[in-house]
Amino acid sequence: MKNVRIYGNVKGLEKKKVHILIKKLSEMLKFSVESLEINFVKANKIKNINSKYLKHQYSTDIITFYYSDMVENIDGEIFISVDDAIENAKKYKVSLNEEFARLVIHGILHLLGFDDRNKKDKIKMKRQENKLLNTLKFVLL
Repeated sequence: MKNVRIYGNVKGLEKKKVHILIKKLSEMLKFSVESLEINFVKANKIKNINSKYLKHQYSTDIITFYYSDMVENIDGEIFISVDDAIENAKKYKVSLNEEFARLVIHGILHLLGFDDRNKKDKIKMKRQENKLLNTLKFVLL
């Protein structure tokens, strides 16, 4: 998909499949991509980003930055911690590629205006994330 750039070398993750996942999500959720960067980084890098921009002193699996006022035309960045994704995959007994798919979907939902700061919004977002993952997880597997 044009205007989508993926950075980071992760063993077993095919960037082409991430592009396909984004394309399928854009068709299902009716959005276009002005510019999207997906960065697969180490835990220490995401911890630094979390500290600098969100004032949190810990690692996290994903951080999303949105740069546009138009939700249906995505312009943003997604940072995914490979180390946290590996831990999540072990914890939830899923493949690493399935965990990456979940995180990409989660990031896209944030870019589309979903939030997970309070319990009600978190439940709504998680339901949508699970629905999309169950439909599209084959893309990265």
